[in-house]
Amino acid sequence: MEGQIFLYLAAIFAAAYATKLLTGKFKIPEVTGFVILGVLLGVSAVDLLTPEMLDKFSSVSTIALGMIAFTIGIELKGDVIKKLGRSIFAIVLCESLGAFLVVFLGLNYLYHADTNTALLLGAVASATAPAATVAVIRQYKTKGPLTSTILAVVGLDDAAALIIYVFVEGFVSSRILGTSISVPAMLFGALIAILEAFALGIVAAIIYGLILKKVKNNEQIMLLLVAALMGLLGISEFLGVSELLAIMAFGAVLVNTSPVLSKKSESIVGSFSPIFITAFFILGGAHLDISLIKQIGILGICYFIARSIGKVGGASIGAKIGKAPKVVQTFVGMSLLPQVGVALALALAINKEFTMPQYGSEGITLARIVINVLLFTTIITEIVGPLLTKFALKKAGEVHTTDID
Repeated sequence: MEGQIFLYLAAIFAAAYATKLLTGKFKIPEVTGFVILGVLLGVSAVDLLTPEMLDKFSSVSTIALGMIAFTIGIELKGDVIKKLGRSIFAIVLCESLGAFLVVFLGLNYLYHADTNTALLLGAVASATAPAATVAVIRQYKTKGPLTSTILAVVGLDDAAALIIYVFVEGFVSSRILGTSISVPAMLFGALIAILEAFALGIVAAIIYGLILKKVKNNEQIMLLLVAALMGLLGISEFLGVSELLAIMAFGAVLVNTSPVLSKKSESIVGSFSPIFITAFFILGGAHLDISLIKQIGILGICYFIARSIGKVGGASIGAKIGKAPKVVQTFVGMSLLPQVGVALALALAINKEFTMPQYGSEGITLARIVINVLLFTTIITEIVGPLLTKFALKKAGEVHTTDID
């Protein structure tokens, strides 16, 4: 069995190498090529990456998300956040609530979807996955106010999406079971989960910084950094809190307290993260089953359109309210469409919760619809999203590489 896994990995990375060459030739983001490759290797085409095999590689995706979260945290420098702070929080609030409201209202009142279905899809729509956006930023070495804003927004978006999801999940659960709703309890639970994640990352960063305060050996730093990241992933899973928020906090504290150590740590992560991140996008693409199009149909298309309107429109409104630079107001929304990762995690949480016996057939139907819509639209956003991010960053004049014509 071990030999089979190694052969699978060999095939995946050989195909990824060929894909990298093709995306470079045609001047498209590597992320888009890797997702398309995943679709071709999955059940939709050659069926090399079966659902059973994808389960075996699930840890690879988790590690990749941890590295992406660290990359975001390292970019959250105090002076940058202070300069853009007001606009960042306004953008996060407006784009997350905008996606939720437009999807809920659009599906419920225009598509006439069931209220519970519309609510849950709206909650999932509020999440923005950072992986594809960060990958494009790193590929094209972008720098500037738009880049800084995007990184901060996709990092903090996780917290906003979690709060919205906790409220909606509790409300829908109460509607199905006919029980009372405790708004204070739901709010308290969401805030505690977020604070736990931040506290975990902050404590880890302090300990990490103290141990390595006078260490200059890169191998020692690498070993403890990997231990810290793996530990945060494991403890977050054990406590049931967001590993993205925990690791993002770890990176943010590190860059603002130990600039030299953070620079070395960032360089170390950057040296081996491409392996995991490449696999992450290929495995993500492999989850799509093209046959789902027949089941989802117009609902999936309506969800995609409504979410896009809510994200792009909400981000632009938030940027204007927060008086962000003009370039941010114009282009920030284009970089917030990807949804694999956080949104898929929420969909899986919905699947786990509402397939429990007490919810009966209504819960099973809800879970099936939500996860199928997410699988279908995720691939669209992972292909279209990086292209729009590239376009926005190029128009903003923040690209610092010639490989983007």
